[in-house]
This record gives sequence, structure tokens and C-alpha cells, in this order.
Amino acid sequence: MEKPVPLAGNVDFFSTLSRLNGLHTPRQDRSAGLSSPLQEITGFGSNPGNLRMFSFVPAEIAEPRALVVVLHGCGQTAAGYDLGSGWSTLARHFRFALLFAEQRRLNNVNTCFNWFNSGDISRGRGEACSIRQMIAHSVALHGIDPKRISITGLSAGGAMTAVMLAAYPEVFAAGAIIAGLPYGVASGMRQAIHAMRQSTTRSAAELGDLVRQASDHRGPWPRVSVWHGSADPTVDPDNADAIVRQWLNLHGLSAAPAECSVVSGYPRRTWSADGQAIVESFTITDMAHGTPLGLGDNDERYGVSGAFMIEAGISSSYHIAKFFGVTDRARPAPQTAAAHRPPPDRIEPEPAAERQVPSAAERPAPARLAWALRAILARALKGRWKTWPGNSDTRDPDRQGARAPGR
Repeated sequence: MEKPVPLAGNVDFFSTLSRLNGLHTPRQDRSAGLSSPLQEITGFGSNPGNLRMFSFVPAEIAEPRALVVVLHGCGQTAAGYDLGSGWSTLARHFRFALLFAEQRRLNNVNTCFNWFNSGDISRGRGEACSIRQMIAHSVALHGIDPKRISITGLSAGGAMTAVMLAAYPEVFAAGAIIAGLPYGVASGMRQAIHAMRQSTTRSAAELGDLVRQASDHRGPWPRVSVWHGSADPTVDPDNADAIVRQWLNLHGLSAAPAECSVVSGYPRRTWSADGQAIVESFTITDMAHGTPLGLGDNDERYGVSGAFMIEAGISSSYHIAKFFGVTDRARPAPQTAAAHRPPPDRIEPEPAAERQVPSAAERPAPARLAWALRAILARALKGRWKTWPGNSDTRDPDRQGARAPGR
């Protein structure tokens, strides 16, 4: 049964958000017209929350098989958030399965997950139940190891991640909440707005009890990674500390972190047990509301910047995947570069900065004349560039990527 949030409530909610430098939803998603590796899955269950399910499973999935569930933010789609965050690139590289839940405008006009609606955040009800059904379907369909299921999300998707960790703690090994809120701090639109403006003052024990009341589960609890920009004008950054307090209480850990470090220029606090990080918190200094993008430890870039996808010099997706334990099974690299060399009759253009001219012995015989003519032409153009009327730039156009006028 669908439980849509009233239109009037949404208008009030997001007019308030706009005054908080919030969500300008019509221009957020950049996936329109672009192909996506995600495939829509139907028939995964009764779907009481009326959500859409999308999946990506690489051709060669590593054993034991892991699943990462991803929840987008307001105004976004599964494909758009995947494009921005780079999760399918990570999944292809490290060979794990992905599941994206997607909101419908019929449920929420701004396509936010209804993390504040009591009918959607309880175990066995609404959107939370739909996401649980998607996970069960993926586990059965792809042979996922039930001990290797994790979940992450941004903003409303981050708050819904907190919902899933609380309502179904036995399902998840770990979760990561980006610019989200603790579980149970809002039941209705007004409380949601208040919680976004000002973080809860509840104690760690009170926050922990909110999760304990969500199910009969009494441990072990999922590990949790928390990410938030210190200059977030949409969701009070103190919510990150409230999430940490909530999960430290559940794990029985003290408030003092076991380690304080700096990762890619940003502070990271870690609370550990038995040599493993149980709770971690990244503060992205001076960053606004969104998902941090940048390089991973492997110097690879994941994701594309856009609305609420913010270039920050650190890839949250990569570090979250690392926290989930799914980055230790990278796809084997090709044994030789020769396997990818174009055939002799098809010479592909290369970036000028990376161009490598093969030796005469390496060039196929039919192509040697073409290479010779190409070299002669390059030298001729180089000379003409230096003497072109009105041109005082003597840089080599071949190396700088410049083009002569009219070409």
C-alpha cells in the first residue's frame, strides 16, 4: 500500500530547505540521455514502499560475493547518483555486486526517501520493507554471502541508511552515512526540518535506545562510517557527531576515539575493537552538502562532480568501499599491453601528453610509410606554427595540443 507524503507538506518542507541553501531539485540529476550500467529489476517482492530496484553485477564477481546497497539523495536517481559517486566503476574494478533503490515522485515529489515518515521507517513496513525485499532478492539471485552486505547513502539516502541499519541490523555488516541524520530523531515533517536545522541534544544512551527499540536484535551491530562537510548549510554537521554517539553506545565503546588521523588532508576519528575499525568519522573541512569526490588510495578517480557531488580531493566512495572490506579483490590487470594494441589498419588518436611513437621495428610494414609521412607533416606544421603571421607563441603545437588557425 502506497503511503505518499502530502503535497502540501512537501511544499512547506522544501521551501524551508531553499532558505537553508537546500535542494534545487529540477537541475540535480545529470544522467538524462546517458547510458547507465544499472539494470532495473522488477518482481522482487510485494514492494509496499513502491520503490524501483536497479542492479549492477560485474561479469566476474569475487568470492565470497559481496553486495553494496546505495541510496541516492533528494532530486537524484539511481543512475544519476551512480554516475556522480562512481560506485559501478568501483564494483567493476573490485568485483562486487551493487543494488540501488530509487524513489518515485508519486511517493515524494522531490524523490527523497521518506526517512521521517513512520510508515516507511519501521521494520516490515513501507520503503524500509521494500529495500529489505530487494536485498533478499539479490542474495538469492546472485549467491551473495549474507555476511558481506553493506549499505550507504547521501542526505535523505543517508538518513534512510540509518533507518535500514536500525530496522534490519542483522542484515548488514556495515553502513556509511553521508550528510545524514541519526535514526529516530524525526517522526513527521516538522521534526525532520528541526533535526536538519539543529542536531539532537539526546544523550548517547537515548540515541542508542532508539535503535534498540526498532527491532528485537541485540547484537552484534553493524560497523558504521560517517561523512559530513563542516560547512553543510542543509543538514547541521553536528548530526554526524550524533550518529557517532548513537553507534558508539550500541557497540559499547567509549567517547574517546582510539585514533585521530588525517586522510587526504581531512580529519578522521576511529573507534576500534579487536584491531578493527568499528566506527569512523570523516569531517570534510569547509565542504557544503554533498558526497565528497576525489582520488582513492590507488590514485584512481571515482565519480563525476555535479550538484551535491563535490570535488574535495578525497573519494568517499572508495574509502567507504575500503571500510566495507570490498577493495581487496581487484580485477586482474591485463598481462601485456600488446593485447590492447590497435590493429595495423586502425591507428587511434592518443592524448598529446601520453603519445608514444613506436620504433621502426615495432611498426607494421604497411603502416611505416604512413608514420613517415606523419612525422614529415608534423615537422612542417611545427615550423609553420612558429612563423605563422601574428603568432608569437613558439611552443610546439604537437606537445601543447594547439591547433593552427583554420584547422
